[in-house]
Amino acid sequence: MKLLMLCGLLCVPSVQIAAAEIECEGSYKHHLQGVCVDDDHIYWSFTTALVKTDRNGKLIKSVPVVNHHGDLCHVDGKLYVAVNLGDFNNPKGNADSWVYQYDSQSLNLLKKYETQEVFYGAGGMDARDGHFFVVGGLPDGVQENYVYEYDQNFQFVQKHIIASGHTFLGIQSAAFHEGRWYFGCYGKPSILLVTNADFKMIGRYEYNCSLGIVGIAPEELLSASGSCSKDKGCTGKVRLAVPDMNAGLKITD
Repeated sequence: MKLLMLCGLLCVPSVQIAAAEIECEGSYKHHLQGVCVDDDHIYWSFTTALVKTDRNGKLIKSVPVVNHHGDLCHVDGKLYVAVNLGDFNNPKGNADSWVYQYDSQSLNLLKKYETQEVFYGAGGMDARDGHFFVVGGLPDGVQENYVYEYDQNFQFVQKHIIASGHTFLGIQSAAFHEGRWYFGCYGKPSILLVTNADFKMIGRYEYNCSLGIVGIAPEELLSASGSCSKDKGCTGKVRLAVPDMNAGLKITD
């Protein structure tokens, strides 16, 4: 049995799961964008559907949401989802960036917070020490990534720069765990950026957690993946992963 931990403002013991791989029940119109957890549940963002399952992936509730809902995090009974209603990756910044807040029990929409500072489109986020950190798109040719910090009321604090080199379409998923940031990026190959708490680069790795990453226990994270087909729609799953000096993260058996 593995012990899950809620990683929002704090990491506290929570869910036990029985398998190293958990599939989300059901299929959805658009692909998986991110995952997060609370004491008893896993939450999945499928671009236009917000999904709540139990610890084994059994569907509890699914609600339609506006396109484009991205990566998400859980804090104190609320879900926070990075949302872009505009144009991703536009060099002129024609995004329309928000964070939507949902009640984790009912999945009812509670509030919308403008995060227009996220210039190329809000696509992912996590919380740390009472603040929220939002990541997103990136135009071709830009050789650094950006993290936008907000306080608990979503008042803008500052923009952080990651000296990462270019990543295709920016950063898609974000997780802060045990003093490190994990950022999942698209690409062929997909890229994982790992930084310290102050966004200084630790490593750039060929590892795919662009569909979601969340810390769950000491030296353990859940790494998301998924697939789409024209006939069946899109599915998602999470697998246990551990930090690895050479690979950034490594899936456990």
